[in-house]
Amino acid sequence: MEIVKGSGFIPGDLLAKINSPADLKLLKEGQLQQLSNELRQYIIDLVSVKGGHFGASLGVVELTVALHYIFNTPYDQLVWDVGHQAYGHKILTGRRDVFHTNRIYKGISGFPKRSESEYDTFGVGHSSTSIGAALGMAVASKFNKLNNKQHIAVIGDGSMTAGMAFEALNHAGVENANLLVVLNDNCMSIDPNVGALRDYLTDITTSHTYNKTKDKVWELLGKISKFGPNAQEIASKLENAVKTSLLKQSNLFESLKFRYFGPIDGHDVVRLTKVLADLKDIPGPKILHILTKKGKGYKFSEEGNETVWHAPGLFNKVTGEIIKVIPKTPQPPKYQDVFGHTIVELAEKNLKIMGITPAMPSGCSLNIMMKAMPDRAFDVGIAEQHAVTFSAGLATQGLVPYCNIYSSFMQRAYDQVLHDVALQNLKVIFCLDRGGLAGADGPTHHGAFDFAYFRCVPNMIVSAPMNEEELRNLMYTAQLDEIKSPFSIRYPRGNGVMVDWKTPFKKVEIGKGRKIKDGKDVAILSIGHPGNFVTQAIEELNLQGISPAHYDMRFVKPIDEQLLHEVFSTYKKIITIEDGCIMGGMGSAVLEFMADNGYQAQLVRLGIPDKWIEHGEQTELYEECGFSPKQIAQAVIGSLKDKKTSTDIKQIKG
Repeated sequence: MEIVKGSGFIPGDLLAKINSPADLKLLKEGQLQQLSNELRQYIIDLVSVKGGHFGASLGVVELTVALHYIFNTPYDQLVWDVGHQAYGHKILTGRRDVFHTNRIYKGISGFPKRSESEYDTFGVGHSSTSIGAALGMAVASKFNKLNNKQHIAVIGDGSMTAGMAFEALNHAGVENANLLVVLNDNCMSIDPNVGALRDYLTDITTSHTYNKTKDKVWELLGKISKFGPNAQEIASKLENAVKTSLLKQSNLFESLKFRYFGPIDGHDVVRLTKVLADLKDIPGPKILHILTKKGKGYKFSEEGNETVWHAPGLFNKVTGEIIKVIPKTPQPPKYQDVFGHTIVELAEKNLKIMGITPAMPSGCSLNIMMKAMPDRAFDVGIAEQHAVTFSAGLATQGLVPYCNIYSSFMQRAYDQVLHDVALQNLKVIFCLDRGGLAGADGPTHHGAFDFAYFRCVPNMIVSAPMNEEELRNLMYTAQLDEIKSPFSIRYPRGNGVMVDWKTPFKKVEIGKGRKIKDGKDVAILSIGHPGNFVTQAIEELNLQGISPAHYDMRFVKPIDEQLLHEVFSTYKKIITIEDGCIMGGMGSAVLEFMADNGYQAQLVRLGIPDKWIEHGEQTELYEECGFSPKQIAQAVIGSLKDKKTSTDIKQIKG
């Protein structure tokens, strides 16, 4: 990857000298707060004009400085959970001068990435993986007799709600491996955290009894490093003090055989370094509970809506004004907002409808229903598996759950879809947001696989709307009493194509596509939003005397066999278009139909190729994958080259 250095942003005096953690270790303890301030300001400067995640990284600036100051990274293994927190980490580990390319096409990733830096020990675009990954590293070090090697998992309290985190804690407690879990408690993921764990942590941090004893405990902890060979004995005394002095609430972690320390101020960098230095000398699994403020150090994010400041886009760093381009004409809505308003509209008429999301109410717009019908909409925390099985439980009692999960996050609940929903043929309506290429979040967030992984599931209906009206109609159809099966509806990140989108509901016949346009030269079969790219391409092709037909398949399963018989009986050149993986997707379904029915045709499949697609603007990624409007037109011309050899491809607009 070639990245041009030099962002035009000038780091502070100390930060300018930090090209690696080795440089950081040369600083005096009294300089660490200044470095933290400069690092925070550098993040503010760049994100305000380049965009990206914001609040999470500001909240862990002091922790980031302290971790790299005390631990011997990259020998000591540091795992972030999730990568939203890792901007400061990237800047301190040799990527300061290229950080302006963060999340930009061909630039550095917005998340830690093993192929990018030796300091990025684990890829962490999805949450709740850090403890399990760090435990695996710790057990490997123990096996290899690297007893001095440290393994640190930094996990947010939002990520701690996932089952994976507790599975890893349960395992770690019996391995006695050298593992430190830093619990970054800020009461936020993207939206405010929910559930009993949040209340439990709040009880710990607000307890008067706890706070009366913790200073004595930390005084004892501070003496550990001075006892040399007796450190383990002191640690044992400390453990007993914690067990006998602290509140019953601390027993959650103690019962899992972790030594629990904290909570402490996560913005006191000097205190953090002292505590981390002492914890290095305590063997076995440990949890350090720190309290932080998401968006710390920037007035407007501290005082404003923390959800908005998670990833605010471009903003004026002086005034805090988020910069929005106001179009001169009305614009189509985001697909997620069409979902959010439509589910409320449907739920007003059908009292059985429920809404469920795993910690993405603002991202998927279920927050609209949560405000209008708080007793019928549920944020279950970062717990996709539970979201699916909870929805299945609702369905057994005759309710109609709309389970809204990003396509790439639905992968985390695949067994629950098979075993708990489809096997029992329960009517759960899966609304898969961010289907297809998701943009700057990159390969961890692209929804490339849902057509393929849902198409092979018995009882499952698999659909995708071409526009907002179709999304509304599919949502309406899915909740009708006559539909008895699980039903998936996937749609992309971003805006649709219809300004006047709030049309009357119409029932869609299951498994039936529609002909958008007649043609004579070639048939183009599309599924979902890319059908709009086909429309653009056909407009250009018509100007050159080329006449493609266009069919919107609507359903990948059941696929419209009557329509396909018509297509294969009429055309010998066929192109399929989908914003999903080519292997196993809609194009594969068409190929299977062709083979099963003895048809012969020249069939070209366009979609996401069999490789990982990196981050960038969606239009850039459509171009890279070969199904932008221009490339669809080129594919049509290529299929007809024996008849139209003189066509000038360059005339086709992007």
